[in-house]
Amino acid sequence: MLNLLQATGQRAFLGLEKVFNAIFGERLNPLYYLGAITYFLLWVVIGTGLYLYAFFETGVAVAYGSVESLTHGQWFAGGVLRSVHRYASDALVVTMLLHLVRHFTFDRHRGFRWFSWVSGVVLLWLTFASGVNGYMLPWDRLAQFVVTATTEWFDALPIIGGSMTRNFITNANVSDRLFSLLSFIHIGLPLGVMAVLWVHTQRVPSAKTNPPRPVMISVVAMLLVMSIVRPAVSQGPVDMATLPAMIDFDWFYLPVYPLIQLWGGTNTWLITVGTSVFLVVLPWLPPLKRSKQPTWNMAAHPDERIVEGRSGETLLDAGLRAGLPMPFECRNGGCGMCKATILHGQVRLTPYQESVLTDAERAAGKTLLCCAEPIGDIEIEYVPEVNAKRLPIQMHVARVSRMELLSSDVMQLGLTMADGSHMKFFAGQYINVVLDNGERRSFSFATAPHAADEIELQVRLVPGGRFTTAVFETMKVGDNLKFEGPLGTFTLREDSQKPIVFVAGSTGFAPVKSMVESAFHTGMNREMILYWGVRRRHDLYLGKLAEQWAHEHSNFKFVAVLSAPEPEDEWTGRTGLVHEAILADFPDLSKHQVYACGSVQMVQAAQPAFVKHGISTDDCFSDAFHMAPQRPLDSQQADMVKLGGTHA
Repeated sequence: MLNLLQATGQRAFLGLEKVFNAIFGERLNPLYYLGAITYFLLWVVIGTGLYLYAFFETGVAVAYGSVESLTHGQWFAGGVLRSVHRYASDALVVTMLLHLVRHFTFDRHRGFRWFSWVSGVVLLWLTFASGVNGYMLPWDRLAQFVVTATTEWFDALPIIGGSMTRNFITNANVSDRLFSLLSFIHIGLPLGVMAVLWVHTQRVPSAKTNPPRPVMISVVAMLLVMSIVRPAVSQGPVDMATLPAMIDFDWFYLPVYPLIQLWGGTNTWLITVGTSVFLVVLPWLPPLKRSKQPTWNMAAHPDERIVEGRSGETLLDAGLRAGLPMPFECRNGGCGMCKATILHGQVRLTPYQESVLTDAERAAGKTLLCCAEPIGDIEIEYVPEVNAKRLPIQMHVARVSRMELLSSDVMQLGLTMADGSHMKFFAGQYINVVLDNGERRSFSFATAPHAADEIELQVRLVPGGRFTTAVFETMKVGDNLKFEGPLGTFTLREDSQKPIVFVAGSTGFAPVKSMVESAFHTGMNREMILYWGVRRRHDLYLGKLAEQWAHEHSNFKFVAVLSAPEPEDEWTGRTGLVHEAILADFPDLSKHQVYACGSVQMVQAAQPAFVKHGISTDDCFSDAFHMAPQRPLDSQQADMVKLGGTHA
């Protein structure tokens, strides 16, 4: 039944949105800003209410007269503002209900969204209560009806048992103190609405609380026109001795009151409470859509960040929650502002306007971030908002806990967080060490994430390099390092069962070490083979560790390739370029995944060759290393790398 309601509602909304797009344009369609319009209407109600309250007198004998004086004596301000206050309140109910229905229709009330849904239901009833209370203050015939019907309804509760109605039997029973209480409630309830609304909004990443300016202007103009054409007026003074024969009813705020007259207070309570309970538990009612993967990771370019998403969360919400400057407008698949490119992985698209994402675009890898729910880990590329504020990369301080010379020009650094915390990162990511002058040097994590009590870096000495020279000549255990991170998207994809070929050039072994050890720890049983290309035998600074992996794990193999061995190396193994050794062993790479980490020259030579030998571009991952900006990349330094830890 719920599926049928949702499917029908989706067709209705999409059809109506299509019509509104033709009328208002995709960027100004009011149906895309129901929450923001509700927010704006609340400010209109509060603003007009403050003005009206300044001239309102809270006494039984004077309330009606003060409202009449405000309405007719200040027609240019008070009368119009009273009408704007009334119609904005009605419109607020309409947009709030549509907002609620839309989220139910598109199944955006389950999972982690349950809190927003439940707080929205609370907001709905607080708004109704505030509006009903507002109809009591003018102290006219409609107020009399609302007051008496409300007290009769509450008297139906066993705990009250008829005591409230006695306060409104005759005019003499209504005191100024009671009337002041009604006025106080009309202030307290909107404050409650604002408090719950703030909490409700904080759960939505980068929630827009104002619609576009043309929409705001149009809303105000509509309210002014309605206020002038059909002004809100009082319906005669209260007379408790008689019952109102006819009243101008408000079906936006008072729809439950005819039910009280028809079915009695007890039955109306059962209906109201039952409806409330149903709405509150709706996120957990069947059919439940349980995800096999409760969390997923999104690698985002050009941010070079990895963001963790939740089951049922869209790419846009996950990115905004992490502070990425993703462009968006409608958040409903109607404007196309959040269009992006999928580099790796798959998504499930919720309903959207087909005019903003064609079948040809989908085939080319395009998607709408606001409608895309990933199926497993994913990598995307998008165009950030112009002049958008980027979330600052988190800065850390670490203490050098260990220094070990792995070879004549490679130092192994062990770092522990100065504050005693543990760094959370993904295997293959890197950090930027920040120097005293603000320059940055990038080094990959050589540690697997599960063993991050101590961060391992592998630093290769660059002759004349400011940082690497300091590491080898002046750095000592106990020194502090400032760094930012984690950064990078060169990580191990776990959504495939294809055998993995790792390609490491020089200190490109560092991120490979992190990924391989992480794979062993998680129990990954895919076949893995590491080709490590270096110049000389002594450059295999952790070759024995790789041989140990091969000895201890049947699904792992290690092949060392020397490009320029000397006789004293006594080398009998593979020689030449590392990627050529791979192609010799795997003439058909169509059933493999390749992770290449090394110099720009190595990656630029290897990738096209791998593609020619059958590998899909979706299965070829690389991270080319670059020199620090102040040093040219010449042939002598071609294997000096960035992420592997050979920045100067």
